[in-house]
Amino acid sequence: MEQRQVHEVDLTQIEGKGEFSCPKCKSSISPNDETEEVYSILGTKVGGQILEELVIQCNRCMSRIRLTGFSLLGGSLLS
Repeated sequence: MEQRQVHEVDLTQIEGKGEFSCPKCKSSISPNDETEEVYSILGTKVGGQILEELVIQCNRCMSRIRLTGFSLLGGSLLS
């Protein structure tokens, strides 16, 4: 059985408005895409009222991606 590799993307290290390419297949992943055609949200990690981490899966290559850096971007859940 093949084990899925988990990639980590630090959102504070990317340019733009949150879009990035899947580290494995280079599919374009955008936070504005709410269709779940390109990626699916698998889980979240919240500390207090701050989103700390989001785990998504690329629907093209099935890679799992840990998104971090929300706390430095002002990722409060209660704005």
